[in-house]
Amino acid sequence: VQLQASGGGLVQAGGSLRLSCAISGRALSSSTVGWFRQAPGKEREFVAALTALGWNDHTTHYADSVKGRFTISRDNAENTVHLQMTKVKPEDTAVYYCAIDEEASNWYDRQGRYDYWGQGTEVTVSS
Repeated sequence: VQLQASGGGLVQAGGSLRLSCAISGRALSSSTVGWFRQAPGKEREFVAALTALGWNDHTTHYADSVKGRFTISRDNAENTVHLQMTKVKPEDTAVYYCAIDEEASNWYDRQGRYDYWGQGTEVTVSS
């Protein structure tokens, strides 16, 4: 299983950015894909997760700090999970990582539950 995160870059505060996590070797239909981020000097933290319930249904979860601003979604045809970031703030600056939990456990915000991780994509929000 491999995950490839992309879409990071420099964006002004209040702007938008879309991150993508392309997954190979594992179908999305029975997994949880999560996004985490690590800001400079801080620990990695949970951002959002999507738990697939078959091909046509899923549940989503968000950290309080991004709720209402970020949206996680999936593209079955591309086996990709997106993180749409809107109304970004300087405190969103971080390296963003995607990861997959093949057992789709309920512990979507626990890093230790995830089996495979992508390499990270850097997001910088300027004020």
